[in-house]
Amino acid sequence: MKRPTIADVARRAGVSKGAVSYALNGQPGVSEATRQRILAIAAEIGYSPSSAARALSGATANAVGLALCRPARTLGIEPFFMELISGIEAALSARSYALTLQVVADQEAEIAVYRRWWAERRVDGVFVCDLRTHDPRVPALETLQLPAVVIGGPGHTGNLASVWSDDAAALVETVEYLGALGHRRIARVGGLPSLLHTEIRTDAFDQVCRRLGLDGAVTVWSDYTGEEGARATRRLLSSATRPTAIIYDNDVMAIAGLSVAQEMGLSVPGDLSLVAWDDSPLCQLVHPPLTALGRDIPAYGAHAARQLLAVIAGDPVTGLQDETAHLTPRGSTAPPRER
Repeated sequence: MKRPTIADVARRAGVSKGAVSYALNGQPGVSEATRQRILAIAAEIGYSPSSAARALSGATANAVGLALCRPARTLGIEPFFMELISGIEAALSARSYALTLQVVADQEAEIAVYRRWWAERRVDGVFVCDLRTHDPRVPALETLQLPAVVIGGPGHTGNLASVWSDDAAALVETVEYLGALGHRRIARVGGLPSLLHTEIRTDAFDQVCRRLGLDGAVTVWSDYTGEEGARATRRLLSSATRPTAIIYDNDVMAIAGLSVAQEMGLSVPGDLSLVAWDDSPLCQLVHPPLTALGRDIPAYGAHAARQLLAVIAGDPVTGLQDETAHLTPRGSTAPPRER
């Protein structure tokens, strides 16, 4: 059977090929009812734009892709991704490139998106976030030969270029700071345990706590949302061996934790010290302002974008170690009170 064409869709819908093009590309020029009829007919006969024709034209998409396996509601409230995307956009716009963003349900769906984008020449390259150990996306992208940059690491990126920051060093600095203040029972509210950067932080936390003799150290898991961060904090503060300090893997959970501590009648920092990862303006808008680990996230995104543009251009690109997050003490940390 021959491949369905735009003319086949137009004939079945009783419209011109131009109208089909408008409908398929989401452009004005046809009514919504006509658009839906055309889309239904295209899906029914299996029509899609010819990737071969696009490839033969030699034209680039002048766009790169970012598929995120995160709930859309999380992206809307987490400053990290907003700042990362702003940095990516700034670097791309300087080169007249666009960013295509799609939220996916799981890694299988994400790989399917990469295959479709590449087959249809919708993007010239992609960013990969939330790296995992033995991540199936890495060999899939290598097989596709789709230009890609992994935002994360180090390691587990195969032959793909990457941009990463030393999370272990930042975590060690934080625990040593709290230990120097006199804290012996330090807890951590971590992010998704399957992510590589969460594993790196957890390993660093466990090692530095053992080295400092902090026997009461514990990590509990969350999903970066305020709701789960609050639940994790309540569990920690309700335990018989209540921690005197808590480190959170993002600012949203830390702010939720501050609210829970105040709800339970605990003074911050008198009864409990709090530290947030990924410093943001939110950390300074609460009372007391949060001690936080911070770095230039927009610059991080811009560096990743420049790396990807270099990969697309065929330049030799390897891993780039970016700035390590630094600790900024504020009003949420102090020596623990004697009990």
